[in-house]
Amino acid sequence: MKKIVVFCGSSLGFNPIYKEAAVALGNHFVTHKIGLVYGGGKIGMMGAIADTILSKNGEVIGVIPQLLEKEEVIHSGVEEMIVCKTMSERKVIMSQLVDGYITLPGGFGTLDELFEALTLGQLFIEQKPVGLLNINGFFDAVILQLDKMIEEGFLKQTNRDMLIIGTSVEGLMQKMEAYETPKMSHVINKVVS
Repeated sequence: MKKIVVFCGSSLGFNPIYKEAAVALGNHFVTHKIGLVYGGGKIGMMGAIADTILSKNGEVIGVIPQLLEKEEVIHSGVEEMIVCKTMSERKVIMSQLVDGYITLPGGFGTLDELFEALTLGQLFIEQKPVGLLNINGFFDAVILQLDKMIEEGFLKQTNRDMLIIGTSVEGLMQKMEAYETPKMSHVINKVVS
């Protein structure tokens, strides 16, 4: 993987462990010469990972919609900043640039981006690994919800298995490198046989 998009919050959260995870992921990217594509912000988790990579002369590409192109949000240190019209256009541009996706803790926007990436894989529009860095059990409830969706017949186990989950940067990256896309099936197959 040459470039990975990282979805994460514009906040750092209350526990310093989340920022530490963003820094660790940024360091891993630099060490393994992986370019970062992200939301273009200088604040929160976004700022933490971008600053880490930029401080070591790594590759960072920001993609930011015009409505967020404000001095207090946009990262002025990112040389390659793509400004687009809408949030939807941002996601399309990001997907065209990357070989995989990683999600760190964040809010509504982060979950929106994660589930869009999974949906693209489910529909075989893309076949890229989608990783979730479950630091401090942050995503435990999301994972439980996915299991409930399988139990109740709204999600196939094979589609659930597309989400690669790790509790450490190294563990997650190893799983992402080893990921094999599921075999294509008819989209309208029933979830429950």
